[in-house]
Order: sequence, then structure tokens, then C-alpha cells
Amino acid sequence: MLDLRGISSATDWFVVASGTSDVHVRAIAERVLEGLRESDESASHVEGLQGGRWVLLDFIDFVVHVFHPQARVFYQLENLWGDAPRWDAPQE
Repeated sequence: MLDLRGISSATDWFVVASGTSDVHVRAIAERVLEGLRESDESASHVEGLQGGRWVLLDFIDFVVHVFHPQARVFYQLENLWGDAPRWDAPQE
């Protein structure tokens, strides 16, 4: 997660994740949408769900990016927002 508060007026947080394939990326994104829908949250904008290379789920206060590994390396989102404080989820 990248904390964009004070850095960007577009959103407060980026949640960045990777899948292992196009199908996996889509499945992760669909599960995020489903899980948040269960909490009465819905995305204001969704991009890339059909392609599965980079899915963007915009929930206004936070944006979820789910990348195919090659796309994540190519776009280097974490480096682009290198000034943002990071929080890395523990590995399971």
C-alpha cells in the first residue's frame, strides 16, 4: 500500500497487488469487487478487467491496482510514487 495523503489530491491510498496470470489478475480483482460489495462499497470506476494485465479499481479514497507481473515491472508504480510512505502486507 502506498500512502498518498498529502502527495496527491486524486486518492488517499494505492493498494498494489500482483497475480500470476491474466486469469489470476481478473480473479483477484473480481474478488476485491465482490468483497467490498458485501460491505456496501462499490467501485466508482473499473478499468482493465477484461484484459487482465492491469486492473484498476477506483473506490475514491483508495485505488486498487492488480497487475500481471510483467505489467507491474513495466509500469513500476511503486517507483513512480517513490515519495509515498509504504506499508507492505506480511507474507503468508
